[in-house]
Order: sequence, then C-alpha cells, then structure tokens
Amino acid sequence: MQEGLLPILVAINTVNMNLKQLAESLNLSISTVSKALRDSHEISAGTKQIVLAKATELNYQVNPIASSLRKQISKTIAVILPEVANDFFGPAISGIESIAQEKGYHVLIYLTHEDMQKEVAIIKLLQNGRVDGIMMSLSEQTLNTSHLEELEKKEIPLVFFDRIADNIDVPKVTTDDYLSGIKATEHLIEKGCKRIAFLSISQTLSISQKRMKGYLEALERNNIVKDDSLILQCNGNEAENNEMIKALLSRKDRPDGIFSSIEKLAILTYPICEELNLTIPKDLKLISFSNLKTASLLNPSLTTITQPAFEMGREAAAILFKLVEKKGHHFLLQKTILNSALIERDSTRGKVKRKAN
Repeated sequence: MQEGLLPILVAINTVNMNLKQLAESLNLSISTVSKALRDSHEISAGTKQIVLAKATELNYQVNPIASSLRKQISKTIAVILPEVANDFFGPAISGIESIAQEKGYHVLIYLTHEDMQKEVAIIKLLQNGRVDGIMMSLSEQTLNTSHLEELEKKEIPLVFFDRIADNIDVPKVTTDDYLSGIKATEHLIEKGCKRIAFLSISQTLSISQKRMKGYLEALERNNIVKDDSLILQCNGNEAENNEMIKALLSRKDRPDGIFSSIEKLAILTYPICEELNLTIPKDLKLISFSNLKTASLLNPSLTTITQPAFEMGREAAAILFKLVEKKGHHFLLQKTILNSALIERDSTRGKVKRKAN
C-alpha cells in the first residue's frame, strides 16, 4: 500500500453513516445537505448550521475519494437542442462558443430532434461526469422533467435558454415572449386585420404559452372576441401542419392575418397561399417569430419578431461558467429576459388602423 492511502482508508472505515442517512435524519434532500456541507451560496446560513451540527453529532465524515472524483474537471460543457433547422439556434451556438473559447472549454452539441425520450437518454448519458455543466432548450414533447431533477442530485450545473422548464429552480435566459406576442398581434390589428389566427407549435412549451397569452391579451385590449377556431395547435409533423393551415385558409371565414409562433409554420403558409390564390399581404398579412437571415429575401419579405439569439447564447454561457466556477453569485437563479425586435417587412404592409382621438 502506498504511503498516504492508509489515513484515507481509515477515515472511510470509521464513518458511522453516509450522506443519504444524514439527509434522512434531517428530513432534507441529499443535494441540500451536500451543498450545506460544501458551504454553497445556494443554502441559507441557518440551514448550514443545522446540517453541520447534526453531522458533528452523528460523527459524519466526508468520503475524500468520492469528493475528489466530484471535483474532477472535464473542461467541457454540453448544449442540448431540440433541432438545428431553426435559425435561432445557429447564432445561439455561436454566442455560447464565444464564451467557451474565452474559458478554454470544449462544447458538445446534442440534438433531441423534438423527442423527449432522446432528451432523457442524453441527460442520463451526461450524468457520469463527462461534462462540467449543461445548457439546454427543451423539446416540444417534454412534459415530465424528473430526468432534469437528477442533475441537481449529481450537482451538475444547468442553465435553460429559450425553451425553459419553469418548475426547475435553475437560471433561465429567455426573451420577452409575452410582450412580443402583444406587439405582434397589435401590429396586425394596426394594419387592419380583424380575424387573426395564431399558429402554436406546442401546448406545453412555455414560449408557446407566453406568445399565445400575449396574442389573447392584444385581442382583449382591442375588443376583438377570441375565436378558438383561429388557434391552431400544430406539432412537429410538417404534413399535418400543412393540412391544418390549408384547411384554415380555405374557410369562407378565413383569417385576414396570421401570427406564427415559429418560423417553420410561417414558411409553410407561403406555398399554401399561392395554391389557394391568396396574395400576401393583400388577402392575408403574416408575422412570425423568426431569426431567418433570408426573411428579407422571401416574396414578399417576412415581417418578424427577431430574438437576440447570439446574445442569449452568450449570456446563458456566461451564467453557466459562473456556476461551474462556483463564484457564489446569488442572482444566478433569477430569470434573465432579453428584448426582441419587431422588423416590419412587406408581408404586413398596407392599411394602418386609425385610432380615434
């Protein structure tokens, strides 16, 4: 046996209880007790005192081997995305990499392809310590977030950006989806639209819910009665989405404006209008959340709510590295909200609603 190992082995063998038993005796989670013992900024001073007192009373000792294994650094972070076809994620990745390069870290990109089971499998894969932190944007199918709660138990830092889980207590970086939803809808109303449809990609994603909430708020503000038949709950199946949008625009009481929650639904609308002999913006005005670089080249050019994707990626990465480096920033659990911009183009040009004095 090498000199120096004996004291470690003796310390381990004299431990009267493990971390799980200590946590159970305090009626606290393992994560909370572990963080309290490490003097984490996330745990209150009162809780730390209670944990340390109980640990002393029960002769609990930290396993130095396990502790050293947890402190290993891979110099790698993981970024979990639902897709890359969406033009938001390309600039976001560039923002993430700009910070990672400054820190000397590698970035691993994982794609869920909007599949919750793939998301779960990726999270399980990353729990073995191969990365120092995780950034992610949820899949549209994610309903249960128990697989993400496991990361806290493993003490792996996590930051959400864009598509977030509100019930997971970690830092989040988003845009002003609710206010932008109001802004987009009122833009169509100002252009004379009276029957405005909303194209949603998911009933569960927070971004879809907030954008629709903004849409409904704008209708109410302008005394327009909500029509549930104008709200389409689309999904990841392009053929099904195409049929739903075509059916909507084939109705006698079709909408005169569409607010699309994501760009791929807006892009589907162009050929459908051509097939139905509808002219944009004369017969239908169209606005969408989109970071398409080609939005200005579409015919007609697409009016967009454009998110600061690069800045979101960079901000989320900066927060993650503060967690990884454990600098003790108490503000990190707060949500960071960045502003989007409405860029008017030809798809909504036309009549402007005159407000009464």
